[in-house]
Amino acid sequence: MPSFDVVSRLDFQEIDNAIGNALREIGNRYDFKGSNTTIEHKDKELTVVTDDELKLKQVRDLIVTHFVRRKVDPLCLSSGSKEKAGGNKIRQIYKLVEGIEQTIAKKITADVKNSKIKVQVKINGNELRVDGKKKDDLQTVMQMIEEAKIGIPVQFVNFRD
Repeated sequence: MPSFDVVSRLDFQEIDNAIGNALREIGNRYDFKGSNTTIEHKDKELTVVTDDELKLKQVRDLIVTHFVRRKVDPLCLSSGSKEKAGGNKIRQIYKLVEGIEQTIAKKITADVKNSKIKVQVKINGNELRVDGKKKDDLQTVMQMIEEAKIGIPVQFVNFRD
């Protein structure tokens, strides 16, 4: 019976490379001269510390640009808290979203069931398993999940015939 898994995984090596490239570009750009802008990556969190709101927005744009260049979906970056840091600076915390949350998994399952395609969807922790009798049905489900803007990056792995 053909099946595949729907997952949301991050490549942390590529994220580190993208952050390194963004820091290198910040060091070379004229509009960041004299500013003490830093990006730190710990576990599933990015912390940006910079001088003002404009630079904060520019750093986010740089991070997204370098994520795209490294083929990391920028949807995995969700804005967290913004706060004042010491010395007249601003600190922004971004969370890196990995795994499919229960509410999103239930929404995907409901959408697949409502489409009347003859497949079964099972929730396994933070992954989904889709089983069906025909490969064409599974490919239709893949396309449907990609087109449904669910707000997180998803990958299809473990396709079995």
